[in-house]
Amino acid sequence: MSLSSHVPDPRLVTAYAEHCDGPLHRVNPWTKLAVVGALVLAVTVVTELAVLAAVYASTLAVYGVAGLPYRRLAAWYTLPALFVVSVAGPLAFLEPGTPIAGAVATPVGGLSVTWAGATLFAELACRSLTVATFALTAAMTTRYADVAHLLGQLLPRPVDQVALLTYRFTFVMVETLEELLKAVVSRGGTLTEFWRERRVYARILGTTLLTAIERSERLVKSMEARGYDGDITVYGHVSRPPATELLAAAGCYAVVGGYVLLDTGVVA
Repeated sequence: MSLSSHVPDPRLVTAYAEHCDGPLHRVNPWTKLAVVGALVLAVTVVTELAVLAAVYASTLAVYGVAGLPYRRLAAWYTLPALFVVSVAGPLAFLEPGTPIAGAVATPVGGLSVTWAGATLFAELACRSLTVATFALTAAMTTRYADVAHLLGQLLPRPVDQVALLTYRFTFVMVETLEELLKAVVSRGGTLTEFWRERRVYARILGTTLLTAIERSERLVKSMEARGYDGDITVYGHVSRPPATELLAAAGCYAVVGGYVLLDTGVVA
C-alpha cells in the first residue's frame, strides 16, 4: 500500500537512480548541480512569460530524454501546483488590469481575473515547475554514493551527515507509515475525513514517532558495529566533469547573463 501517488516515493526515485542507465545517468553529478544553479538563477531573473515557458519546455524535454516517466511526474506535480495555487491564486485576482471575464460577486466586492493576473500566475507556475522538474530529474539520475560525495564537499560537518542520514531514514519512515495504514484498513478503518478520524491520525503519528526513535537507536548501534566513525561520504567519489560538460554548464550561465544584460539595457 503506497502512501500517495502524488508524493515522490524515495524508493522509486532511488531505483531509477541506481538501476537505470539513461543519457543523464552518465552526466557528471557536478554538472547537474551546476545546471540546477543556472536554472534557479534563470527562473529568478527572467521576467518574460515566453522565455519562462521555453525554459520549462526544455526541462520537460530533458526529463523525457533521461528516460523518466511522464505519468509519474504529472502526479508528483500536485505539491508544487498546490504551492502555486495558494500563492499565485490570490495574486491573480488582485493584479490590476483588463478583466478576462465578468467579475464574481463576493461579500467584499467584485473579484475578477485580469490578463496581467493570469500572466503572473503562469509565470509563477513555470518558475516552480521548472525547478521541481529538474530537481526530480537530477535526483532520479544520480546514485546515492555520488550524492553523498557532493554533500560531503558542499556542506559543513555534521550538517552533511545529518542530511544523508535523514535521507536514508526516510525509507524506514515510509515503510512504518505504510504498515500502520495497512493495519488500519484491514481492521475496517477509513481515513477519508481528517476531522472525523483525527484520533486515528493522532495514533498513527504517535506510533510512527515512537517507532522511528526505536529504529534510529538500532540503526546507530548497527552502524557503529560496522565501523561508522561519523563520516559516510568516504564511500563515494565524483571526478571532475569533462571539458565538454564544463563548457555546457558555462554556456548555461552565459545565456542567463546575456539575457540579464539585454533585459536591463546594458547591451543594446
